[in-house]
Amino acid sequence: MERMIIKLSMFHTLALGVLSIWFGDWLRAKFPFLKKYCLPGAVVGGTIFAIISLLLYNAGICELQFDYKVANSLFYCIFFAASGAAASLSLLKTGGKYVVLFCISAAVLAALQNGIALGLGSVLRVPPLLSMMTGSIPMTGGHGNAAAFAPIAVQFGQSNAMEAAIAAATFGLISGAIIGGPFGRFIVRRHHLEDPALDGKGEMEEESGKSTMGNLMHKGDVVQAMYLMCFALGVGGAVFTVLKALHISFPIHVCCMFAGILIRLFFDARKGADHTALYEGIDTVGDFSLGLFVSMSIISMKLWTLAGMGLQLFILCMAQAIFIIFYSYFVDFFGMGKNYDAAVIAVGHTGFGMGAVPVSMVTMTAVCKKYRYSKLAFFVVPVIGGFLSNITNAIIISKFLDIAHTMQMAMGL
Repeated sequence: MERMIIKLSMFHTLALGVLSIWFGDWLRAKFPFLKKYCLPGAVVGGTIFAIISLLLYNAGICELQFDYKVANSLFYCIFFAASGAAASLSLLKTGGKYVVLFCISAAVLAALQNGIALGLGSVLRVPPLLSMMTGSIPMTGGHGNAAAFAPIAVQFGQSNAMEAAIAAATFGLISGAIIGGPFGRFIVRRHHLEDPALDGKGEMEEESGKSTMGNLMHKGDVVQAMYLMCFALGVGGAVFTVLKALHISFPIHVCCMFAGILIRLFFDARKGADHTALYEGIDTVGDFSLGLFVSMSIISMKLWTLAGMGLQLFILCMAQAIFIIFYSYFVDFFGMGKNYDAAVIAVGHTGFGMGAVPVSMVTMTAVCKKYRYSKLAFFVVPVIGGFLSNITNAIIISKFLDIAHTMQMAMGL
């Protein structure tokens, strides 16, 4: 019997994304260990939906196909605009040094990921071009880079490179979503970074539905915040168009983040007015957009692609997952100052270092709800993960693909 294909429209996908968030939040309320280890509702619920989709596929009943790319692009850009609007002038000044340090760290990680892929791949007797499909291409790069760089390996003669890269990217997305929360909790507790006066307010708001902030956020603040974020998308789109005409390649979401920064600077320049409630409204819009983006990304994962990975590629991917924990801890946490901000930045790196900036943000959000917000981390991680690391990683990947091709030719493969 031929497997039935069920195509879900953008609206159906959006509804399922919301259901997965509700289901994940319900599970977090019923099973305290999920909150204890900072596992986000969108990740918990989305993963269960993805597993159900996998079971339906393996049973030969149906394959679910989701129309989510347009909605995901919208929510992704809104989230980045909101992240930009969270950056005050003082934060921009403070964060500059950390942006440089974290950019260097992300580039070093990408190079080491490729080194591990080729080195361990040689031990496991995996063709170099194939083992490269478990390096920084799917890990730091995610599904986008997997789709972009795998065809190069195919051209070099590695016919199954695309399948391996997509499977590794899916593995990375799941691993990053699961690792981040417990890893953040470990660092905070291990180094006694708790602050009883501030910790837990995010979870209190989640449970009560009421803000613990001193300024009460009203309906008008949320509406105005939504208007501003939509306006930021227009400004970001205009910047993107101008840069494209000048033959300068900038991702649209980074342009939207820049627009968000301009909006924040404009409101900060208006003296005599308290914009705290508006800024909280923008954060709320950003959280809403991030949750939907992550949930739709996870429920649409094709987990059955992992079945064809094979033991050797699975070992390579597991090695990457284990390595990033040690790297984020000893390099990012210690290198960024061994404080709470450094802990949240390290959590963020486990997310986009395994394939997706939104996973970074949602795991960072889960940690911050349990403890407290880190403005520095939520500025530094999106700037690097959403833009600068894409540039450095592309350069590093190109060099390592040449090395892998040379190795493969020397081996006569």
